[in-house]
Amino acid sequence: MEKEIVSNEYKQKRPFLFKLGIALLILYPILWGVAAITPFTPLPTHIKAAVITVSIVVGEIFFLIGVAFVGKEVVTKYKSKLNPKNWRR
Repeated sequence: MEKEIVSNEYKQKRPFLFKLGIALLILYPILWGVAAITPFTPLPTHIKAAVITVSIVVGEIFFLIGVAFVGKEVVTKYKSKLNPKNWRR
């Protein structure tokens, strides 16, 4: 029973801002995907332009806020894993 208590003490709890930063970094490529898919929808051209512009701008803002919350080290670690040049290593 003491081992269970000790193991719970060593678990590092992540702060809320760290979790929010991870969520924003997950939303970042999703918004870029929305921008890539929007031209193929049957929406009017002026709405397509607005959706693409807004999704790109909001995605970049989410990325910057996510980097600020998570930290530069975590972002560079995940970017190196997402780089296709490093996939065969």
